[in-house]
Amino acid sequence: MNPVSGKSLASCHTVLLLSPRCVEMASQPRRDFPYPPDYSFPHHRLRRVQRDASKTPVVLVACGSFSPVTYLHLRMFEMAIDYARQNTDYEIMGGYLSPVSDMYKKQGLLNATHRLSIYLSPLNSNSHYFLLISVNMCSLAAEDTSSWLMVDAWEAFLDYQRTAIVLDHFEHEINTVLGGVQTEDGEHRAARIILLAGSDLIATMSEPGVWSYNDLDHILGRYGTFIVERAGAGMEQATDSLARWRENIHLIPQLIQNDVSSTKVRLFLRRGLSVHYLIPAGVVDYIQRNHLYQDETSAAAAGAMALKKEQQTGLPSKLLSS
Repeated sequence: MNPVSGKSLASCHTVLLLSPRCVEMASQPRRDFPYPPDYSFPHHRLRRVQRDASKTPVVLVACGSFSPVTYLHLRMFEMAIDYARQNTDYEIMGGYLSPVSDMYKKQGLLNATHRLSIYLSPLNSNSHYFLLISVNMCSLAAEDTSSWLMVDAWEAFLDYQRTAIVLDHFEHEINTVLGGVQTEDGEHRAARIILLAGSDLIATMSEPGVWSYNDLDHILGRYGTFIVERAGAGMEQATDSLARWRENIHLIPQLIQNDVSSTKVRLFLRRGLSVHYLIPAGVVDYIQRNHLYQDETSAAAAGAMALKKEQQTGLPSKLLSS
């Protein structure tokens, strides 16, 4: 998520090594957080015990619109694991997709109800709505295709949250609330939170006036990032203006080029073309059943109709246990 202009979000990944100097100069994380109704931080797939005590435990976080989630969004986590294993002293303990808020006004962004496939059940008082998280397109993808990825709905159901605050949220939930991770000998350790992003994000970070310096220092100085190469976005040149944090920015080349994007998938759908094998099968099915992305203007209307039907029947369009 872009803290100033709302430009391209982090939706791919990159590895970052944090030096003591950069950690010391970075601002302290936020500790007070708002919470959506009935929110619970997912940690069912978070590995809590390290296999190698000589390594630093790391949790990867990818922020983005994921509208819809593609195989490249998922593939970036696997590339990050390979990179971390071969080039760093990190041990990956878990990975999260964090879909952006509806308040992030990006073209083609469905409301969180569909991106998170939530159904709303009215409360008896004050006509408020109680959020019951069932599945989302991200959850369908993560649960159906991965054994370790998770989806956190915290960001999606709040007002717009800056990426720096989202990373603080993960640091708080994992290391403060859950108590971090531990070695096989029982030694407790804090997990390092690292942002996964595509090279399009690092390009916006190097563009003057797009990101605030304080947020860049917080993200790149305190947490760091794994940047995965994306077609059309040069990585080396983009990092030149971020030299202060260069040792915390790890660039991951795509050994097999994949330029699938949510934008291209939406274009295919509007033109009536097949998107099978570009996005997970469960997501394809969800989109087809709810008539999503037929065009950018009808997407919201289709979403509202599907939501109304779910409220009338008391069931989401597809209810899966996670």
